[in-house]
Amino acid sequence: MRYRTLGRAGLRVSAVAMGCWAIVGDRTWGPQDEKDTVGAIEAALEAGINFFDTAEMYGGGYSEDILGRVLEGRRDSVVLATKVSRENLPPDRLKASCEASLKRLRTDRIDLYQIHWPNRDVPIEESMGALEELRAEGKVRAIGVSNFGPRDLAELTTAGRVESDQLAYSLLWRGIEHELQALCAESGAGILAYSPMAQGMLTGKFTAADDVPAPRARTRHFGSWREHCRHNEPGAEAETFAAIEAVRAVCREAGLRMSRASLAWLLSREGVASVLAGARNAEQARNNAAAADLDLSQDVLDALTRATDPLKERFGSALDMWEEDGKRIR
Repeated sequence: MRYRTLGRAGLRVSAVAMGCWAIVGDRTWGPQDEKDTVGAIEAALEAGINFFDTAEMYGGGYSEDILGRVLEGRRDSVVLATKVSRENLPPDRLKASCEASLKRLRTDRIDLYQIHWPNRDVPIEESMGALEELRAEGKVRAIGVSNFGPRDLAELTTAGRVESDQLAYSLLWRGIEHELQALCAESGAGILAYSPMAQGMLTGKFTAADDVPAPRARTRHFGSWREHCRHNEPGAEAETFAAIEAVRAVCREAGLRMSRASLAWLLSREGVASVLAGARNAEQARNNAAAADLDLSQDVLDALTRATDPLKERFGSALDMWEEDGKRIR
């Protein structure tokens, strides 16, 4: 496993982190056996993953709770990141949310505490003030954000500094490359890439849009007529699966596992500090971790980039995978 330094707080994080949304077994991901969840966390640790990202909203706190239970007694060897929901950004509610997360995680500090989504009804100065107070109290080591686009990030920098911006980024969703990637570099915010395998589409399991489970076929890749979509766009199903087939062909020729190559490509991109890869069992955790030590040749990197350039141009600078830009991310 390779490690990178995230932000001024000196957090030393594994290049591949374990994202802890899929372990809750909700409508999006389907039923989950808790034994498999424990196995995934244990396998991640054994493979050298020390960075775990969760949120208070994942399973209504269940993700934090099980992570705290499994990691109890090993707290000093891991970096814990969690997120406060947008409705809890007023200062008093933010502090209460932090205390609740600390309790569920069974710890006295959160290494990286992140604003999950912007809330423009609450002045960012107020939320940042509360976060800075928590940091001064030692309950938070570093402050980060998630889903902050160029305008929100610019406003934030007038109120304080964050160490990271957690963003949707994968071979199939490259909108941050148009502007936001450079802005993160200018502000000193490391990029934490979530949904790095596009909710399973880059694992190689799916060859057509109808193969994707309905609760996951709701991003802007898919047409708005699909059951769970929250956008009103035609989608880009043909272009998306053409890109997936192109990626598959590159990986087949290079003798690479598609999921590992997709993660390794992300780790080569400018400003990416860590990729947050979900794992629902031990095998998936081990497979994800292996990507951190995979050195792709420049030819393969370039081929993967070319394979998804048409899809990048199709979506342009779009940042929100689920809804039209401007509604939640700007």
